[in-house]
Parts: sequence; structure tokens; C-alpha cells
Amino acid sequence: MSLSSLNAISPIDGRYRNKINSLADYFSEEALIKYRVQVEIEYFIALCELPLPQLKDLNASNFENLRALYTDFSTEDALAIKDIEKVTNHDVKAVEYFIKEKFDKLNLNPYKEFIHFGLTSQDINNTAIPLSIKEAMNDVYVPEYTNVVKKIKALSEEWADIPMLARTHGQPASPTRLGKEILVFAVRMEEQFNLLNDIPSAAKFGGATGNFNAHKVAYPKIDWKAFGTAFVQGRLGLHHSFPTTQIEHYDHMAALFDTLKRINTILIDLDRDIWTYVSMDYFKQKIKAGEVGSSAMPHKVNPIDFENSEGNLGMANAIFEHLSAKLPISRLQRDLTDSTVLRNVGVPFGHTLIGFKSTLKGLDKLVLNAPKFKEDLENNWAVVAEAIQTILRREAYPNPYEALKGLTRTNTKIDQRSISDFINTLEVPDAIKEELKQITPSNYTGI
Repeated sequence: MSLSSLNAISPIDGRYRNKINSLADYFSEEALIKYRVQVEIEYFIALCELPLPQLKDLNASNFENLRALYTDFSTEDALAIKDIEKVTNHDVKAVEYFIKEKFDKLNLNPYKEFIHFGLTSQDINNTAIPLSIKEAMNDVYVPEYTNVVKKIKALSEEWADIPMLARTHGQPASPTRLGKEILVFAVRMEEQFNLLNDIPSAAKFGGATGNFNAHKVAYPKIDWKAFGTAFVQGRLGLHHSFPTTQIEHYDHMAALFDTLKRINTILIDLDRDIWTYVSMDYFKQKIKAGEVGSSAMPHKVNPIDFENSEGNLGMANAIFEHLSAKLPISRLQRDLTDSTVLRNVGVPFGHTLIGFKSTLKGLDKLVLNAPKFKEDLENNWAVVAEAIQTILRREAYPNPYEALKGLTRTNTKIDQRSISDFINTLEVPDAIKEELKQITPSNYTGI
């Protein structure tokens, strides 16, 4: 049975595949193989440009043909490498053998032993995977993240002047404005996103135990540390981790995942707030013809997009959490647990992408129910008590907090009339009474 969206085990490759297709170019098995080929080819070219004495005859025309091995990489090439892997039972060695076969076809047979020269598998994996993550971040994640933040900001501007009853501990509290409450989430996300710029895309490159042992014994006069740094940073655009063991220490990658997790957490917070506002009837939702909200209750229009987002972002965070906690830990110079874990690195990105798209879809469906905002404010005149007692403090009125507490901390409904009657009883100048009477739940919203 060939793999399809109907028989895929993971929902990101099944039900949600159309939402995360763009990630396949970075995190699929074929993509990983392609990135490995790219690193191997660029490393070989870097050795030619040193030059190593045995490679000095190769030039730019050869390099163009070599780079075509990864720029023109195809599914057929990936399948050929997987066939080799069936024999080698080693994925990186299969890539090396594949390239050697290509060298034979390019009449480069005398040079093919310098493919993967002095390297171990992790020199390839620990450059290919960070490179794929960096490019996926720039090409896919950042545009989707930007769309979400732009939408949140646009709504905050649209609703900037909508007064709203705040609720702290679920109880009526000092009024605020809807636009400001929405803007909070955009600012929080941006502040976390800015931290991403301080996290290097780090890569290990240094041979079997990170010391360039094989390189140095073969060419003792070459500064291999300088070469490795120039290759990783100058050619691949990554940060060269040094010293390392056989593998990248993954501390920077863990920091990346932790930051992505915090951005997701902020968006979950938004999802839950909007969900609650919908349940409070602050928002209606646009109705799509033919859509069903419940199999039993025909009237329902559920906030499913925010629920879908929350669920997927939660899945992403669970995996990001494991990646960031597990990857920096390896027994002695290395064990294999990082390898199998890293193969899942695209999964949390997939769930994150689904979450972003779901939140966007939900936000696009919101319809402001302005009368409900006004109704809640009008039904909660007690919230102006803070304003009244603060002005009374300014005027040195005795025990203003206690006076307002006596008025408002009861089970009796407080309305505009009762507030006005209370103000009339205060022994303050008439000008102060007028000032106090100008305060309403709708205009007591701060800055």
C-alpha cells in the first residue's frame, strides 16, 4: 500500500498535509539526504580551494558540475541513496557512495577518496540539520509568524477604541480597551521573536571526536581549526561550535526550541482568551454556507479554529520540550539518541504551522458584537469605585477606600443611580462631585 494522506500515521502527513507541504523541502527524509549531499559537495570544493595538493588541478568548471549534484537533486537520486543504504545500513555512508558513483560519471575518479575526507557522520548531520532548520525558519516559519502578528496588530488597531469590562480572577475589574488587550499578545510574541536573533545556528565540524585528528595526521601543517570555522561560517552560514565531542552540543538548538515554545505558549494564551470572549458573546463568528457546528445541535457555531490551534501548539510544545531537554545530553563523547530524536525535528514545526494557520483562520472569522460590550459595562458600575476612591485620596478625603468598599462590596446591584447618589453624600466641593460624576465604566479605561 503506497503512502497517502488517508493511511499516514501522523496527522501532519495525513489530515493536515496540505497545511504543512512547504516543510517537506526542509524536514523530509529526501530533504535531509539532499542537505547531506550539499554539505559533502561544499566540503570537497573547500578542500580543492585550500588547496590540498592532490586537488589543485580542479577548478570552477568542475565545481559547477559538482554543485549540480545537490541543486538538481531529485527524488530518484534520493531513492538511489536509499537503495545503497539497504546494503550499507548506514545513511551517511550511503551518501558518500552515491557521490563517488557520480564522480565516476564526471571523470573525477582520481579524486573521489577526498569525499568525506577525515570526517565522521556527525560532521555531515550536525551541519545538514542546522542548515535545514535555519532555512526552514527563514523561508517558512518567519513568514507564517509574521502573518499572525500582523493580523493581531491589525485587529488591535481596528478595536483600539472599544471599551471593555476587564475580568481579573474571572470577576469584573477596572475597564480596559479591547484593542490594547489584543495588542498585548503581539508585543509578547515580538519580544520573544527578537530573542531568536541572538541564538546562533550552530554546527559541529571536526572529525571523529571533534579534534580534527585525521586531518592533522594527514596534513599536519594546515590550520584545520581555521579551515573548519571558515567552512562552517563562511560557506554554510552557520556558527562553528568548537570545541565539541563527536557531536554538536545542541545548547543553541535547545535555546531555539525553547524560544519557539514560548511563542507558541503566548499564542495558546491568545487562543484561550478569544475562545472565552466568544463564549461570553463578545464575538460572533462568520457563518460559512454548508458548514456544520454540531452533529446534534443545528444552531452551533463553535470556535473550533482556536481549539485546533491550541491543540496543535500544545503538541508542538511537548516535542520542542523533549528536544530541548534531551539533545544537550549525550553519554561521554557521543551516543545515538540524538540521531533518532533529530529525525523528528520537523514534527513540532509542522504542528506549529498548523496552529498558526488555525489561529489566523479563527481571527478572520470574528465579528465584533459591540452591544454586548456596552451591556457588560453598563451592568457593572461598581468598577468605577477605584476611580472615585483614587480622586478622594487626592483630595485627602478620610478613608475613601473603606467608604467605597462599604458601597460596592455587597450583593446589591450597583448602577449609575446608586453611584450618583453616593457621590451626592460626599462632603467635597461641588466641582469634585461633578468630576466624579463624569466617570463611567466606558470612559474609565486609562491610557
